[in-house]
Amino acid sequence: MSRLLVPYYEHPSVRPAEWEAIVAAAPRLYGVVLNPASGPGEVPDPAFAEIAQRLRAADVRVFGYVDTAYGRRPRAEVVADLTRHRTWYDTNGAFLDQVATGLGEFGYYQRLATAAWGAGCDTLAFNHGAPPHAAYGRVADVLVTFEGPWETYRSLRPDPWPGGTGTRLCHLVYGAPAGARVGELAHARGATVHCAVPGAGAHPWGTLPHALGLG
Repeated sequence: MSRLLVPYYEHPSVRPAEWEAIVAAAPRLYGVVLNPASGPGEVPDPAFAEIAQRLRAADVRVFGYVDTAYGRRPRAEVVADLTRHRTWYDTNGAFLDQVATGLGEFGYYQRLATAAWGAGCDTLAFNHGAPPHAAYGRVADVLVTFEGPWETYRSLRPDPWPGGTGTRLCHLVYGAPAGARVGELAHARGATVHCAVPGAGAHPWGTLPHALGLG
């Protein structure tokens, strides 16, 4: 069955109960995306450092969030964010957001992957939000091939991944009602990782999956 990759973009001091629920759910998680300030921020945040330490102690992958602006952001800035995540929060994964899907940008992301590995990241997740060119499966461990609302996801037609089975696929669904069988749908569509939250609008990832009990 599909496991949970949880992008939760709220501060631990503001939503402590939600973060406790995430830590308690450790055995069911594939990983958690840490996003202190649309990235690592300008200075270390002790509250996020503590959460990251607890998640790592519970054997949960901790991904540092980094925006890539679909290949338009300077690589040096992206690498600096990756390094801050590793240094400040001891992340062992990188969650690259707004990742391009086309082959023309692949070289940019291939070089970022090399830099991330060099910085000590052992798991790379690329959030394309839509199916990318198969080449991306050669450098990422997880490809987010869907991010969107439940109403779109529920009627999505299965589209077999052309890149083989070596890379995990992930589906991120927001606006999901209680009882929506997103995990089953994700598994049937070839995604072994997923997350479905009730939130919608501009900030859906400020809510938790129904499966964690505090959605």
